[in-house]
Amino acid sequence: MTTALITGCGGQDGSYLAEFLLAKGYSVHGTVRPASSPNTWRIDHLKDRITLHSFDIASDPTALIEKVQPDEIYHLAAEAHIPTSFELPVHIGNVTGLGTARMLEAIRQVNKGIHFYQASTSELFGNSPAPQSETTPMIPTSPYGVAKLYAYHMTRMYREAYGLFASNGILFNHESPRRSERFLSRKVAIAIARIKRGEQKELRVGDLLAERDWGWAPEYVEGMWKILQYREPDDFVLGTGESHMARVLVNYAFFHADLDPELYVVRDELLVRPIDNRVLRADSAKAKRLLGWEPKKNILAIMDAMVDAEMHEPASVLR
Repeated sequence: MTTALITGCGGQDGSYLAEFLLAKGYSVHGTVRPASSPNTWRIDHLKDRITLHSFDIASDPTALIEKVQPDEIYHLAAEAHIPTSFELPVHIGNVTGLGTARMLEAIRQVNKGIHFYQASTSELFGNSPAPQSETTPMIPTSPYGVAKLYAYHMTRMYREAYGLFASNGILFNHESPRRSERFLSRKVAIAIARIKRGEQKELRVGDLLAERDWGWAPEYVEGMWKILQYREPDDFVLGTGESHMARVLVNYAFFHADLDPELYVVRDELLVRPIDNRVLRADSAKAKRLLGWEPKKNILAIMDAMVDAEMHEPASVLR
């Protein structure tokens, strides 16, 4: 039986990945943040099938890896909220950047045969021309993106210098009803449900002109797995190849709920980032060619699912 360790198992991607690997017959271990009230609602239904470990990614993971003895590590844990990264840039560097370096060094010390997946991000590209592929210049525009760039290059360097099977998955935005409510798609879905119930009067947003490539999270965790099953370690961009302005996402979601966005959506200058990426759109030709990975669900169907989950089907977040 293959053993996998998922850091950040309690998050959107970690929960879907745990389900995916269990269906493949894996023994699954996951880390969750130490907390007096753990945020594990996405994986509570899996607790009798996975082994959870309380772990702070700002600490040394050597003992954890020695205990679990994983065949594969999916390093998803990070502080991923970009506005927060502007407020806490040093913390982001320590957790998101150095956290990956600590993981790689522990693998080198414990077992160089472990297959390691690093959760990279489209935020690496900043304002480089779209579409962005594995060869596009990486010029991040946020402390989060800079920390992820360090993690990306450390993964590449450990692969080349020490022979680790260490791969980067450069994933563009991917959404689901399990998305954190700090991110636009879920924030919009929650606001719509609350407005329909009379619990909220408006949705405050920042810049809605930026374009993003949005996909369906369950499809992307399959891509993570495919990356680690490939015959050699490498780096892959995963995205839909389509980008839309944030305004399109917001307006469509409101129309889906029979609401006029003009009556409820308010621009809030405090929510505008100091600097932002204008257009992020993936070129996933390499992943399609070498991994056979191709996304299917578009952003309109995704927002339908997310709005419906908040308004009518709360249990659907675990489907």
